Amino acid sequence: MGALSHLRVLDLSRVLAGPWASQLLADLGAEVIKIERPGLGDDTRGWGPPWISDPQWGEVAQSAYFAGANRNKKSVAVDIATPEGRRLVAALAAQCDVFIENFKVGGLQAYGLDYDTLKRAHPGLVYCSITGFGQSGPYAGRPGYDFLVQGMGGLMSITGREDGQPGAGPLKVGVALTDILTGLYATAGIQAALAHRDRTGEGQHVDVALLDVQVAVLANQAMNFLASGREPARLGNAHPNIVPYQDFATRDGYVIVTVGNDTQFRKFCGALGLPDLADDPHYANNTARLASRDTLIPLIQARMALYPSAHWLRELEALGVPCGPINGLAEVFADPQVLQRGMRVPMPDAQAGCADLVGNPLHLSATPVEYRSAPPVLGSHTEPVLREVLGLAPQALAELRRNGAIAVGP
Repeated sequence: MGALSHLRVLDLSRVLAGPWASQLLADLGAEVIKIERPGLGDDTRGWGPPWISDPQWGEVAQSAYFAGANRNKKSVAVDIATPEGRRLVAALAAQCDVFIENFKVGGLQAYGLDYDTLKRAHPGLVYCSITGFGQSGPYAGRPGYDFLVQGMGGLMSITGREDGQPGAGPLKVGVALTDILTGLYATAGIQAALAHRDRTGEGQHVDVALLDVQVAVLANQAMNFLASGREPARLGNAHPNIVPYQDFATRDGYVIVTVGNDTQFRKFCGALGLPDLADDPHYANNTARLASRDTLIPLIQARMALYPSAHWLRELEALGVPCGPINGLAEVFADPQVLQRGMRVPMPDAQAGCADLVGNPLHLSATPVEYRSAPPVLGSHTEPVLREVLGLAPQALAELRRNGAIAVGP
């Protein structure tokens, strides 16, 4: 049994931040009921190629993007634009512990599915709203997207080659990191609210915004600015507070070196054949190395370029100097450490020809994560969920289908 197997989650979110949160809860054992629009579903179902087909439904294809954030969920296709659909979702919410949505601020009020309305029937409900800018503030009504918020929240200002270098300019991160981190913060907020409910019986509204999260995860860069008042510069792959902590070109590729203390720096200098650098007052400690970055890095780079990457990885690993290659994804998913840690997981119906999943990184000794079911086909759980959770009879389900309030299958 998963650690959260006692919980039921109603998920009205789509795209990435909300589905990432609900997938994590599902991996930990929660029953997650994903409400989707009949005939359309989550926007990301169509965000391909690449596509994954499901022979169970006559080669119905869904995108790899959708598959990455929606395993272990039940898809229920309900049209909340219909009165019957709204009543169904409200009735399901009354049987759930958690409600997750990422509509625009106030967007569910017209459907009677906002927190203030639902909590009247279910005071213990934990209701999580994920938006671009939060439930308050001058930007609350604006739509928010990961790329937009990476720019507005400062991440792009510190990402990319430094000014004056070829290819200089702000860059976004190569994955929708703000969405993913927002999903993780939402999960933490939901579980904190559940802990409070377990003690008091009282649910609450969890308000999570992409912009808030993006500012929060600037971490040391934000604190550097608040402490000094100076805008951090883009440094490419270098570190603003540690030197040397970056990639270096070798004779046949690149090696990342992350020297975290002066002892490691001394070992690194020995491997480079430059032992005297460790005693040079310009480089003897990290503060001095930061001030002398412009002279130290060219010295290191000249030495690193003399030998291939395999040489440096072998030598530095033997000395305990943290280092590593820059892998492509083919190398990542063939890496013995990645495989041993279960980060490439066959889908439950992999024998039918479907793709693998990316694993969950959590390892719990007593209640490990579960991979119970593949990402669902749109509407494939509509009738079973409505029967089991709401007790609807076959005649009632047939009438809902005729009215267009629900759909079964793609």
